[in-house]
Amino acid sequence: MPVMDEQGQIQIHTENIFPIIKKAVYSGHEVFLRELVSNGVDAISKRRMAAMAGDCSEGEDGVIRITVDREAKTLTIADNGIGMTADEVKRYINQVAFSSAEDFLEKYEQEGDAIIGHFGLGFYSSFMVAEQVELVTRSARPDSEAVRWSCDGSPNFSLSSAERDQPGTDVILHLMEEELEYIEPARIRTLVNTYCDFMAVPVQLEGETVNKMDAPWRKSARELTDKDYIDLYNYLYPFQGDPLLWVHLNTDYPYNLQGILFFPRQTGRADWEKGEIKLYCNQVFVSDSIKEVVPRYLLPLRGVLDSPDIPLNVSRSALQTDRRVRSIGNFVAKKVADRLRNLKKDDPTAYAEAWESLAPFVKIGAMEDDKFADQVAELILFGTSASAADGDIPDPISAGDRAFTTLEGYRSRLDSNNDKRILYSTDDVAQAGALNLWTSQGMEVLNLETVVDTQFIPWLEQRHEDLTFQRVDAELDDSLKDNDAEITDQDGTTESDRLRDLIKTALSNDKVTVQVQALKAEGAPPAMILLPEQMRRLNDMGALMEQRLPGLPDHHVLLVNKRHPLVEGMLKLKAGSVLVGDAQSSPTEALAQDIARHIYDMARLGVGGLEPNELSGFQTRSAELIGTLMQRGM
Repeated sequence: MPVMDEQGQIQIHTENIFPIIKKAVYSGHEVFLRELVSNGVDAISKRRMAAMAGDCSEGEDGVIRITVDREAKTLTIADNGIGMTADEVKRYINQVAFSSAEDFLEKYEQEGDAIIGHFGLGFYSSFMVAEQVELVTRSARPDSEAVRWSCDGSPNFSLSSAERDQPGTDVILHLMEEELEYIEPARIRTLVNTYCDFMAVPVQLEGETVNKMDAPWRKSARELTDKDYIDLYNYLYPFQGDPLLWVHLNTDYPYNLQGILFFPRQTGRADWEKGEIKLYCNQVFVSDSIKEVVPRYLLPLRGVLDSPDIPLNVSRSALQTDRRVRSIGNFVAKKVADRLRNLKKDDPTAYAEAWESLAPFVKIGAMEDDKFADQVAELILFGTSASAADGDIPDPISAGDRAFTTLEGYRSRLDSNNDKRILYSTDDVAQAGALNLWTSQGMEVLNLETVVDTQFIPWLEQRHEDLTFQRVDAELDDSLKDNDAEITDQDGTTESDRLRDLIKTALSNDKVTVQVQALKAEGAPPAMILLPEQMRRLNDMGALMEQRLPGLPDHHVLLVNKRHPLVEGMLKLKAGSVLVGDAQSSPTEALAQDIARHIYDMARLGVGGLEPNELSGFQTRSAELIGTLMQRGM
């Protein structure tokens, strides 16, 4: 029967007081387009399901059409979906407390996941940008007539008969003066690309389809090639190069979740707070901040997660953490660990080559999540000074000009006397002298070069209570020293005693402990700074808390290699010193002390212990010392 003109008032329930009209829920006005296009896609899905049940006509392929009218200052979003009768408009549009999707799902629950509109209030986001909203709709059910609903944003509305040839709905927005940016096609195209790009229904702007539609993550991994994954990555993150590897997620129990996550190649930047993973709900973009969904250590991954089961607030703008969300996070972490485990098993060289980029995710994840730590325990690699294994031996793994090992692989090569101590270096250049001492005697040294390793090493020691990590410059053991007995002169002193006294006098610093040893290794430096492990760690922690670079602790050990020619020459100068005139010390002894200070400065320089304001003094002293030595030799 024809629809009579009707006036009325929208029913506002106490638990839902029309917050959208008051602009209290949505943080950004632009999401109105997402909501209206989503409603159109929802209506098209409903019509397809109702037609399959024989309740309405099937119609043409679904499409969303967006048109602008500059003169009238209107924006229209039209669909050819199921439409509404006058009674349905009264129920679903006027009575805000009801959700059409809920009733529809009761009837067609077997395909409930296809329904977007279970968020309910999306239609009313229109009033954020429009001073008046008109809705012209015609139901696809037999013998239905078109109706027009109009509202100016107050609880008052009008409902009357209208003209519409085909089933579907037009939402006509009469834009506010301050919202006329949404009448610009370029602005609308950008919003469609942001929020509606992967919707399965074409979205046309002035006759041109502007959304991509194809959502690769909704397919099975068997349907996709490597190129498909790389193309998706490059589309989502242009100018970022190709991804390192990816993880395809697909589960429907105990929740529905699809997605593709990418490990980016190391770029020197990572967002550990917000993240770069995009969250979708049934191919509708929701958010690019999903810190409530995935564990923090996976936030720098990139890609897409798509799930209708992640609880959102009414505006879809905020996630609500609950047990299901935590379960999804655990599922994602496990799938990431499974992907890495399979890569290491199937192609250990590729895994080792990727390790530098993977390490921060894996190490931080292990420290923050005990369950993840168990999953990746055998996947943690360390650069090693050992040579890559040959033949069928799986460890160490060759990767370019480097070799990598696991903690267990390293321990398997230790002798029984040292199987509790793990030697490591953090800087091959600064610690070169100490590193060469160990490796020249056949000892294997791990490379721990990332910032996170300062926390990761203590964590490993806590997890493996029988192990102790020792940096190569912490101390030296007897295997690196020549402990042959020294000759004692008539006053009971040895050559080492005389060297120690000379250097302590030259440095005049009680905070520096001087040790003298004959080092076995060829090419060992004249001296090096040794930093006891626990003292250095405390120093590094203090620097971290004070947000400064760790310098050289005031208390440290200067190890002097008495086998080095420079040290031997310095001792000969001391032995041959003769007082001249009334001088308190001889020129020769003064030169020996200058050399002692120079040896100490070089050792400090090797560990970054010279402050910037000390470098000029070091350069001046070095030039003067060389000048004095040249004069003596001429």
